Amino acid sequence: MGEHVEALAELEGWRAEEFAARVHYRGADDHYSIEFYEPSECVLYWKVKDDGETAVPVGRNTVPDPLRARIREDLSEAAIDPDVEGRVL
Repeated sequence: MGEHVEALAELEGWRAEEFAARVHYRGADDHYSIEFYEPSECVLYWKVKDDGETAVPVGRNTVPDPLRARIREDLSEAAIDPDVEGRVL
């Protein structure tokens, strides 16, 4: 586990999973799983279906701006360049 993953895991809601950190957020109608991968320094967004088990990757342009801002704040707090949130894969 790398230092950035460890730093994110110390923030509320985040948990470490080897080389990645994950957090879940619920909006008014939508549920998301957000993952930060340390080796590639990228963020992936997954929309979680109502069953809570099925998730599909979604483009950043479909994710609400307040959630994206929150993720950038979390990255910054963990000493990760928040610009990686917008990195195109």
